[in-house]
Amino acid sequence: MRSKKNATKSDRGYVFEIVNANIVALIVALLAILFSALAVKLFNVSDSTIPVINQIIKSASIFIGCIVALKKPHNGWLRGVICGFTFVMLSFLVFSALQNNFDFGLPLLNDCALGMVSGMISGVIAVNIRNRG
Repeated sequence: MRSKKNATKSDRGYVFEIVNANIVALIVALLAILFSALAVKLFNVSDSTIPVINQIIKSASIFIGCIVALKKPHNGWLRGVICGFTFVMLSFLVFSALQNNFDFGLPLLNDCALGMVSGMISGVIAVNIRNRG
């Protein structure tokens, strides 16, 4: 049986992993958004493809964040779901603050669902990669 001291240290490690994953994912998302904005400007990409590009960037950012930060072997799916949800909320806050427009609605719920699914898949992959290596 684990002692209370070891349990809180282990829980703190999970929280630290999730925070690290979200920091990595936000940095990747910011860089990818900058490059995609440049690509849209240079190549005259149609407006209908921009939401698709944004969803791909969000999913890829969550995946990279989970792969880099999730190192503990258990409950990868749950930590991935938490990472995906918190990333969507943090990115919503960051990008809404940059645009000075906080608009809650159905698109935010869709982003949360996609982020949680992406995080779940990414968390499972991250944990299984770590177990084999």
